[in-house]
Amino acid sequence: MTVTLADVAARARVSPATVSRVLNGNYPVASSTRERVLRAVDELDYVLNGPASSLAAATSDLVGILVNDIADPFFGIMAGAAQSEIGGPGDGSGRAGGEKLAVVCNTGGSPERELTYLTLLQRQRAAAVVLTGGALEDPAHQAAMSVKLAKLADAGTRIIFCGRPPLPDTDAVVAALAFDNRGGARRLTEHLIALGHRRIGYVAGPLERTTTRHRLEGHREAMKAAGLYGDEESVTVHGPYDRSSGYDATLELLRREPEVTAVVAANDTVALGACAAVRDRGLRIPEDVSVAGFDDLPFSVDAVPALTTVRLPLFEAGARAGRLAMGKETPPAGGIATIAAELMERGSTAPPAR
Repeated sequence: MTVTLADVAARARVSPATVSRVLNGNYPVASSTRERVLRAVDELDYVLNGPASSLAAATSDLVGILVNDIADPFFGIMAGAAQSEIGGPGDGSGRAGGEKLAVVCNTGGSPERELTYLTLLQRQRAAAVVLTGGALEDPAHQAAMSVKLAKLADAGTRIIFCGRPPLPDTDAVVAALAFDNRGGARRLTEHLIALGHRRIGYVAGPLERTTTRHRLEGHREAMKAAGLYGDEESVTVHGPYDRSSGYDATLELLRREPEVTAVVAANDTVALGACAAVRDRGLRIPEDVSVAGFDDLPFSVDAVPALTTVRLPLFEAGARAGRLAMGKETPPAGGIATIAAELMERGSTAPPAR
């Protein structure tokens, strides 16, 4: 049942006119009253019909792109590529009419902000929403996401996942473009094992993130297949996907396990921190310790030595997500596509010297 302005007024114990004033912001309202109204809006999940008030079922020209951190090239590349497809003219003529306004929403990795942005986009009757990057593996958040995405889809919003695995128990998503993080991590570790490394440290991403789990699972699958899996927790350190985490975690790994001859980092940014930590310990890369990353971000080839990593086609995936959001491309069969990861062997890995 559609929630009406009158329903909000009843919940907040005010008149419909007061609710309207609060939502439109065109008349002074006591702060306590305003908070009561906004709380009722959230509790009832009321959708304010914005500029298209005369067309209740219509979507707007707005497309939301949700990212964890726009300053991270991983997200910036995908968002930029998606935006180029969303913002361009739809018929190739250069005339206005086919393009949409793409708005990048920076969640900071917060599940609460992710849901808040989706609510705001729902209220604006967004034509499409593109959600990028890994998801939080929390049952309560996943359930809340399923409900929110279903409401968006029911209102006509096209929902695309880019670099994110499908959400369980929902058919609201038009297409999920998932990276083969597990397979890429497995091939990277197999590469190190083939070089002769036997004690390999792993700097993992944050706990409860799908990307973290899948990459770590791929690494451990390769270790088990080679008969090298032991007390893996002693050579695994979790932290954020940033340089300082890579630095601190690698120092901790080298302190715990001086026999480590290779360090696999959760992503390329973490790998830069790992390289700095190895050098600050007076060790050489790759002669003493090999270092490998993931994602093949633009700076990877310019690191010294160039970083062995796993390439994810971030730009291509983002552009495809943008086309799917605009309805320019047919969704994959079953709505799910797995995007292959490619090993990029460079100078930061070599056979161990000891």
